This record gives sequence, C-alpha cells and structure tokens, in this order.
Amino acid sequence: MLCVALLAVTTACGGGGGDAAATEDVELSIATFNEFGYEDLLKQYQDTHPHIRIVHRKTGKADDHHQALFANMAAGSGLADVEAVEEGWIAQVMAKADQFNDLGEIGPSDVTAERWLQWKSDEASTKDGELIGYGTDIGPMAMCYRRDLFDAVGLPSDPEAVGDLFSTWEKYFAAGDKFVENSGGKAWFDSASQVFNAMINQNKVGYYDLDDKLVVESNPAVKADWDQVTAAVQGGQSANLVAFSDEWNAAFKNATFATKTCPSWMLGVIEAQAGPENQDKWAVTAAFPGGAGNWGGSFLTVPKQSKHPKEAAELAAWLTAPEQQIKAFTAKGAFPSQNEALLSPALLNQTNSYFGNAKVGALFAEQANKVPAAQHKGPGSGQIQDKVFSDALQAVEHGTKPEEAWKQAVVEADKVAK
Repeated sequence: MLCVALLAVTTACGGGGGDAAATEDVELSIATFNEFGYEDLLKQYQDTHPHIRIVHRKTGKADDHHQALFANMAAGSGLADVEAVEEGWIAQVMAKADQFNDLGEIGPSDVTAERWLQWKSDEASTKDGELIGYGTDIGPMAMCYRRDLFDAVGLPSDPEAVGDLFSTWEKYFAAGDKFVENSGGKAWFDSASQVFNAMINQNKVGYYDLDDKLVVESNPAVKADWDQVTAAVQGGQSANLVAFSDEWNAAFKNATFATKTCPSWMLGVIEAQAGPENQDKWAVTAAFPGGAGNWGGSFLTVPKQSKHPKEAAELAAWLTAPEQQIKAFTAKGAFPSQNEALLSPALLNQTNSYFGNAKVGALFAEQANKVPAAQHKGPGSGQIQDKVFSDALQAVEHGTKPEEAWKQAVVEADKVAK
C-alpha cells in the first residue's frame, strides 16, 4: 500500500485512509513489546508522512510492558499515543475502556471490526459496540524442533514424519522420555511454563469462566495440564529455563533443548536467538499436540491521554492493515489477524529459508482457520499466566514438589483475582 505526500498535505492510507488531511508536525509515540516487526514499517510511515515523527518505545518482556501500562493508566499520565496490549491483558484494559478511545469513532471511516477474524475483534469490543483495539497478530500454534537433535537419537526428523510424535500431548511427552534417555544431557523442551501455557490456551475454559469468575482450582483441565507438565519436568524433559532470559536466548544457539511450542511469532524469536549458524537445523511442522490452538496476539489501542488521538488512530490503522500485517509476519513471524490478509497469495506463498524453506504462510493460515474461537481471558489472566504459574512451574523445575507448588499457585491466583 503506497501513501503519497503532496505539498505537505498527507493522507493516511493502508487500512484505511484518514478522513482529513493533516499539515502540522506531530510527534507520535508507540509502545510495544517483544517483536512486532514494526521497525521498517515505522520508517516507511514517516517517509510517506513527512509531518509525523514516531518514537518507538520497545520493551523486551510483555509483563514489564503491561506493568508500565497499568501504572501509567493509574497515574493518569505517561502512556504512549499508541499502546500495544497483549491478549492476556486485554480483559483488564476492557474493564477500564473509558480510558481508551473508541477507534470506531476516531479512526479512519473505512476501518471496521469486520476486517478482523470475528473472535479477534470481539476481544477488543465493549458490550456497547465500541472498538478499543485494532487487532495486530494472532498466535496459531505449530511445533518447532531441532532436526539434528532428533537425528542423533533416532527420532524421525522430516516435518511430515514427525506428525505422529506430536499428535497428542501423551505422545509428545512419551517421545520426550525416549529423547532424554538417549540425548546425553539435552532437554526435550525449554521451559515448563512455555509448554503449560500452550496447553492451557487450547482449553475451552482457562483460568476464568465467561462471567470472569476465577476457576483455576475448579477447572479440571487446568490441573490435568499441570500434572502432565510437572511429570515431564520430574522426568528430566525440561531445560529449566526462564523464557526470554539471557540463558533462554543462548540456549537456542547452543542446542540445549530439542522442541519448542511455536506460535507463529516464535519463528522470529528462534531465528534471532539461534543465529545464522543454525539455519536449517531448526524445522517447523503443522503437527501440534491436541490439535489447534492460539497463543498470543495483540491489539493497538489509543489511550485518551494521547494529545493526537486521530493521528495515532491513523497510524494504528495503517500498521494493522493487511499489507502491513503481511510485512510484519515476513519480518518477525507476527501472523495476520485480518481476513483479507489470511486469503492473500502474498501470505500463503511465503516460505521461510531459515526453517528449511518451510511454507510457513500456508502452514499457519491452516492452523489459524482451525481455531474456533479465542479462549475468554479474565481480568487477571495475563498475570496468572506470566507470573503465578510461571513462578510455580519454575519452583517445580528447581525441586519443589508439584503438589506443594500447585497449592501455592492456587493461593497466588486467588490473590490476583481479588
């Protein structure tokens, strides 16, 4: 999508056009986390919008980003003009929707909720029909793994041949036992919490029910997932790493573990951390234990603290347009959430040379279309996932008995919900 600036009068485009021209110089800030794939896009937007200067605030961890977000919301100042919100925290934002602009009101007139997968836009829509966030990416699930480590222990390593190993969680963990027995000290997966999160997100009901009641203790699916993962930890399958830590980053390069639960956005993380020397050693397959699942995905919001809400909404609309969503996927694996993008040959024909020229566009599009709906996230879902259960599973990885850690997790989740 091309924006043309004429005589210092710039019209926004790409998802879609603005309702009015802007001539004054404006500085916009955008706050994101992890890898959104926006670096080149923000430069492109500034090139085609000479009156706009963009300051990108990028945080490494989602938890740190959202702590700052909610602190600045409480303080009444400090928010960026465009704030990214991950799906695990969107319920907390929706509970304070009055602090955010209705994008259906201030955004470009041709950008409506119908542009996105319905379950995606539903997550950021109020009961009164206000659209608080433009959907960025989604996280359809696949499995990534090290071909060379599979070969070393006699496991099939071709993306088609590994399908049976990953057909169910029971088979996945059984393959992990075989791998650990013969790997000479290599782990099967990186982190218990990374596996647990993927399993939890497959369940129809997660930490909260549809009435935002905490159901951690009463939902048998949560405990069943816990039991499977902690048993695998006790069997030596985990590398006992903290996701996104320096040690975790280095482990991709050092072949510390063999498999990685792999939402689409993880491809960019793996490539960045494993480095060029490990190209073709990593592979990705559509086979995923338990079938389809979605993990992650975010929204761009415009807080009412913004002094330039219309310009901020136009930037957010452009970044989340089909063309830009496809470019972000190419850059960092952030998979599109817009219907038009999911049908685009530009997406479906994409391959990834790092992962053995895997047809990642079609692979993740197929996985995305298998997701019937997004799991409802309650007000504390993000914190429970990233802190409560992450900490509890790390405790198990360092020797705490699973039942003791489970009891503590239930207590801590209850504190979050109060």
